[in-house]
Amino acid sequence: MPAIVDLPLELIESILLTLDPFDVSCVAQTSRLFREIVYGPNEQQFWRGMYLAQPLDDPRKAVTRLGSPREDINWRVELQRIVQAQAVVTNVSRAGAGCRRVESEERCRVMQTLLDLVSNVPPLPFRESEQMSRNIYWVQNLLRDESFLECEEWVLTEEEEQLRARLHTWYGLTQRDGEAESRQASQAYVYSRRHYTASRAYGPFMPDGSMRVNWVHVRALAHVFGLILVELEGEEDEFAFDICPMGMLFCQSIIPPGLNLDEEDDWAGVEGLWRIGYAFVDHREFIIYNDPRVPENEPLDTSIFEGAEETYSSIDLYFRVIDVEPDPLHQTRPKINFIGELDGFFTLVGFVKLTADNQVWWHFGGGNDNQPVWNGEAIGLGNIRSKNGAVGLWSTVFHDDAEDPIGPFWMNRQIVIEDE
Repeated sequence: MPAIVDLPLELIESILLTLDPFDVSCVAQTSRLFREIVYGPNEQQFWRGMYLAQPLDDPRKAVTRLGSPREDINWRVELQRIVQAQAVVTNVSRAGAGCRRVESEERCRVMQTLLDLVSNVPPLPFRESEQMSRNIYWVQNLLRDESFLECEEWVLTEEEEQLRARLHTWYGLTQRDGEAESRQASQAYVYSRRHYTASRAYGPFMPDGSMRVNWVHVRALAHVFGLILVELEGEEDEFAFDICPMGMLFCQSIIPPGLNLDEEDDWAGVEGLWRIGYAFVDHREFIIYNDPRVPENEPLDTSIFEGAEETYSSIDLYFRVIDVEPDPLHQTRPKINFIGELDGFFTLVGFVKLTADNQVWWHFGGGNDNQPVWNGEAIGLGNIRSKNGAVGLWSTVFHDDAEDPIGPFWMNRQIVIEDE
């Protein structure tokens, strides 16, 4: 009886491509022929076929998080990272209370791999498109158990804390996020003046003045505001979080065919109708919570958030780009200056630019009669021009340590229906 190695090489490759990538790596250890097929000079061609056989997007059709075409795809390395990430997350889900066994360095690699997967996907051609990214669907299902996002046994480094907060923000609300204790912890973070300082540019940035995004802060903002949106929908069952419009299912870029964002001044899709929803707690309770007599190294009394109700309101503004300025650090992503108009009046002036760590930063100041009163600092969620919009922190332009209010806001672009 002829052995499998006697078959034509093309047929052997076809058989290998039907196997799980992990099994292929094992087969490659059994003979010189198999190792040559899997890891030889033509490995990129073989691993491309292996990659495209998975329930994932074709990377050649994808764009980066900021909308540029993908380049230099290493098919083997990328697929091996994905397979390893899947194995780790699956094992954590099965281990339950034993999830501590995964080392921090490996957890960071997994988180970065999952973020890379959802950050490099084919764009949608228009807002109403229903073409779901296979990467996003795959990662959403992989994390649905939520154990990897919620494990309390891990002692997190700063790098891991930031990566997990970012991955959690992209994923959206979890079932645990709906619990009173979890919600109160995020409210305590969002409404604390200790996180509202000049070194942070009065926004969700790291306290070292680097203007790098603090994803722990962004995640708290998205958590607080996401629950408000769920409540506004009147949903109370366990599936309510799946419809929250801040999450992984809405993070795909929307880029019309033929539009090259590397050559487009309005690369962030600023111009158009936007809704800014904002929330706040009773100002008297806010003042009590931020008691200046409490030393900085002691926790604030979070009891005011037990049953506290947040007030929500929103405003629709038409954003109009007025000019762009070159950004030496980001040649194809200039700083975009814009105004927000309501009934023909300029009520808001702001800009969009990339931070030092390549995140999309929205800043604006607004008020009545062109007198600036309100200040907003937000970070873009999801990929560029996605339905996820931006979440941030509003306050006043005065930055008064004693009286300045603070609250979360979320802004997203609206669909304009033309009159017939």
